[in-house]
Amino acid sequence: MEREQSCSAMGGGESIPNHHQTLILKSIFFLDGFGDVLLTSNSDGLFWESVDSPETDGSDCLGIKLAPEAPAEVKFSDVYGVEFDNFGVIRKSKLGIAPSCILCDEYEMYRFTVYSFQRSKSQPAQWVLTTFTFGHEDQQTCQMWVNQIDASLVLQDGRPKNLLVFVNPRSGKGIGSRTWEAVAPIFLRAKINTKVIVTERANHAFDVMATTSNKDLKMYDGIVAVGGDGFFNEILNGFLLSRHLAHYPPTPSDIIDCRQTEAGNSTDHASEFSAFHTWFRFGIIPAGSTDAIVMCSTGCRDPITSTLQIVLGKRVHLDIAQVVRWKKTPTSKFDPCVRYAASFAGYGFYGDVIAESEKLRWMGPRRYDYAGTRVFLRHSSYEAEVAYVDTKSEDTNANGKRVLCRSNCSICNTRPHLQHSHTGSSSLQDETRWLKSKGRFLSIGAAVISCRNEKAPDGLVADAHLSDGFLHLILIRDCHHALYLWHLTQLARKGGNPMDFKFVEHHKVCLVQQTLFQHELNNKRSLNYFDGGVCLVLVLYVVFATRSKDTISLRAS
Repeated sequence: MEREQSCSAMGGGESIPNHHQTLILKSIFFLDGFGDVLLTSNSDGLFWESVDSPETDGSDCLGIKLAPEAPAEVKFSDVYGVEFDNFGVIRKSKLGIAPSCILCDEYEMYRFTVYSFQRSKSQPAQWVLTTFTFGHEDQQTCQMWVNQIDASLVLQDGRPKNLLVFVNPRSGKGIGSRTWEAVAPIFLRAKINTKVIVTERANHAFDVMATTSNKDLKMYDGIVAVGGDGFFNEILNGFLLSRHLAHYPPTPSDIIDCRQTEAGNSTDHASEFSAFHTWFRFGIIPAGSTDAIVMCSTGCRDPITSTLQIVLGKRVHLDIAQVVRWKKTPTSKFDPCVRYAASFAGYGFYGDVIAESEKLRWMGPRRYDYAGTRVFLRHSSYEAEVAYVDTKSEDTNANGKRVLCRSNCSICNTRPHLQHSHTGSSSLQDETRWLKSKGRFLSIGAAVISCRNEKAPDGLVADAHLSDGFLHLILIRDCHHALYLWHLTQLARKGGNPMDFKFVEHHKVCLVQQTLFQHELNNKRSLNYFDGGVCLVLVLYVVFATRSKDTISLRAS
């Protein structure tokens, strides 16, 4: 079937940041599944509209009217790739398989495909892959458009070019490798170079990150973890432990008077590290058991969505936590053992569940249900004293309701990078509103983010923010089995009220001290668990301390 097509180009369009002139193109193309369209390209994106006459607008087949869609567009900020498809079939139909008498016409011509995404209608936070294939009888016309679109994509700010990817094949239900295989084509179409390391043992990623020099890391624009929160935590610690040389929180000897000068480590390399967190990024492609960090930062647990946000250069600031476990040496000095986390630090029930579930990794995500049931039936409580600096919350709207952390959050956006810093002894001197809570606790936890997941749809703290510079201290006092079960069921409900119990204390804090007693430290089950993290943004203090041989200190950075 013969077709008439035309092409025109106009130079000297709108200016762009690098002061190059944008070439505005206009051509008549055949859009696969639609029909003839007038396609226009400028500095913002692609725009098209039907060129069918009103009399022939749409098609009629077997009495069924197939009307074309309204004029459409796709912005370059939403496009991650374009490919020349050479010569092939293109259809004027929305039903790809059926006799031609129903589907109307098919054509053979040169084609190119634009790769983008659309938001899911049922779940707006989820991004769905979409393609637009345009056909033309002239090969040079198609190639010219591909070159123009490629040039426009290069001008998009913040998109990575080289990434270091770690894949945990045992994450979750053992789907880490399959998850990477599913999303790898997106990186290829986006022309992103990836060095992929499939881990072969525990702490493999940690060792690689810890031994890789800063010079070698600067070859990459970021690091991607394909796995769960724990796997990301491993990578985060490998990166930070040898590079983030910040002051430590007070030692047990200093905790008596928190206004004393802090013990700290060297900051000789602070300037070198600061060069990293101005551009270096971390990404997570979910393949774990809970994927709480991804749920909180993207709004859904979908590998495609996370991959698209990575290749398009999307970013979000997240608080992280520095955890310091003080150990007393034979010479009565305290040596710090440092770890980092970005979602939750737990002692008691949650720490016991994690410790129990680590023995059952072969069960996959079901291990949390089994381990949680065993720990719940055991109903262990621990004696402790918790001191904290409470803050006056301003995170409410005009109606006095809490502001939830969502896309373009007003709370997080008003906390600029590193503006809220609680490091150093000077900040401790400013903290005077000390409050204490002492007794037996089923659980003591500090949530950096809401920790949303499939088992707790609103998270542990529904109104926690990603980067407001504060923690949410959750204290669960010893109570009857039935009451604690009621609390847990409220966590599992969307819209539940897990904090509305007399035995539950919830405080928004910037500084915490926890004192454990010797007989609790001797209990191996009362180990602490710290999970997950993404990038460096703010600095604040959270200190867990003890009067005995073992001390834990935590601060978020």
